[in-house]
Amino acid sequence: MPWVAAIGRRFREHQILKFAGVCLFMWVFFSGYFHLLRHPAYPVTTMPLTALDRAIPFQPQMLAVYLSLWFYVGIPAGLAAGLRQALLYGAWAAVLCASGLAIFYFWPTAVPPTAIDLARHPSFAMLQGLDAAGNACPSLHVATALFAAAWVDRILVELRTPAALRWVNVAWFVAIAYSTVAVRQHVVLDVVGGCLLGGLFAWVSLRRRARA
Repeated sequence: MPWVAAIGRRFREHQILKFAGVCLFMWVFFSGYFHLLRHPAYPVTTMPLTALDRAIPFQPQMLAVYLSLWFYVGIPAGLAAGLRQALLYGAWAAVLCASGLAIFYFWPTAVPPTAIDLARHPSFAMLQGLDAAGNACPSLHVATALFAAAWVDRILVELRTPAALRWVNVAWFVAIAYSTVAVRQHVVLDVVGGCLLGGLFAWVSLRRRARA
């Protein structure tokens, strides 16, 4: 299976540089994210709940899926054909995140408070301390997941992998998007906003990549 060998080869290429780059990217992003979260420049808008929000129960078991984003967004860089393509992915991801932070600066938002007893879920108490449910709309969790999913899909097509892998990629993205509501970090409108933002940057970046 040539595609298996190609995936292994790509993950091994510039492995340390790619890993270091992803870590540095996340550190820079979270520095700006937490600053805006703790020091909003304008009054914070509370996002409204929809009927779908009320229909989706709190599901603590989805926390692992929610946290899997931080591995998932590194996959396109790991699968990139060379360092230039990895840097191109990182540059577009940076512009996407910067756009999200700009929205949060001018329009800070938060999800409504929940009645969840965090004493029964210590992992969620820690999550709330690190990633309070602010900077809500658009959900950058969803936006970056969709952006990564689109890049992974394009790479899988280029490598001529089985269709099943592409469906696994889609399912992973859908699970991450769903988990943001299931663990009460976002509401449905945040997810919709994240899909619009991530979809826009995925479409533009992949068109530019095809021309490069």
